[in-house]
Amino acid sequence: MEILLLPFRWIYRGLVWFANSPGTLIVSYLLMIVVAGIIYGEVENASAADAVWWAVVTASTVGYGDISPATWEGRFLAALLISTMVLLVIPLITAHFASRLIVDDDAFEHDEQEELKNDVRRMRMLLEELAARHGIELPEPEKPRPLNAPDSAAPLWERSKRSNKRQRRR
Repeated sequence: MEILLLPFRWIYRGLVWFANSPGTLIVSYLLMIVVAGIIYGEVENASAADAVWWAVVTASTVGYGDISPATWEGRFLAALLISTMVLLVIPLITAHFASRLIVDDDAFEHDEQEELKNDVRRMRMLLEELAARHGIELPEPEKPRPLNAPDSAAPLWERSKRSNKRQRRR
């Protein structure tokens, strides 16, 4: 099963790299317009300016209708260009800008998280010491149940192997 998923993981990693690089997004968009324009010009016997204009209008899904493909090759190219733009490039650009806009300024940095964990450990140690002095027996802390336990209340998508690997690392 792992081998079957390997190409999809490569595609996913490529898309993540692609989406996190605004320069790559812009260059690939321009390259796609130029290449589609060149191919359209050859297939439809159109001038270079008309072919690039067609590619821009088609990729932006405006579709003025002033220039449209007449051959099946041109129509296939149009379908491929529109699909690529609508299903891949535009969502990646939108996601990139959204990820830049949605930033949690109140999120703890790694050093702050480590400091908090150390503080909690120290408080636990002091509490145990204080309880021992006064003869108080502290209840044992509950151990977290594995996410992939059969009777777990965790949603199915959190019960994956990945969740299990995270638990083993702790």
